[in-house]
Amino acid sequence: MSQIFNFLFEQYSSSNPVDIVLEITAVIFGFASVWYSKQNNILVFPTGLISTSIFVYLLFKWQLIGDMMINGYYFVMSLYGWYIWTRKIDSEHVTPISKTTKNEQFLGGVIFITTLLMVFVVYQIFEMWTSWVAYVDTFTTALFFVGMWLMAKRKIENWIFWIIADIISVPLYFYKGFTFTSLQYLSFTILAIFGFLAWKKHLNNIPQAA
Repeated sequence: MSQIFNFLFEQYSSSNPVDIVLEITAVIFGFASVWYSKQNNILVFPTGLISTSIFVYLLFKWQLIGDMMINGYYFVMSLYGWYIWTRKIDSEHVTPISKTTKNEQFLGGVIFITTLLMVFVVYQIFEMWTSWVAYVDTFTTALFFVGMWLMAKRKIENWIFWIIADIISVPLYFYKGFTFTSLQYLSFTILAIFGFLAWKKHLNNIPQAA
């Protein structure tokens, strides 16, 4: 048992206790945010804002610029999503769960390509192309950017991007030495699968209720 514990958490032996507490706090609020998203509950955004603001600070301190950019983007998109989810399309109904249109699929592709180029430029400036991790970071950042944009617009396809990116992030963050964050992404993967199924069920029930 001690060998397993050491394997998972040995990297924290020299960490600042305050940073460990902050990471755990960010993970808890991050988990809550994804849970509320699965429940189609607007609390996804305030909990997400707390989590991402903490991670922006920690990732800047750890000099993980790509990951910091992701969480900074999450923070901004959480504010945007909070607005979209509360905006009424008529006198009674707020923005509903829906599927992407062809135009939104095109915009999603533009966001993906633009993100790849943006991260490439940032990594070039900071000379961060030092290992294969940087290339995986670039890809997952693009996936997360599109996923967050789609979630803010309440599009069911957001879950597909989350699932793919979360699965990649589990071993990636463990390799970087952040076990708690890695475990967070493992829980995110499971929640994202259930979130997709829940939103799909909701969409399938709309014609029956009409």
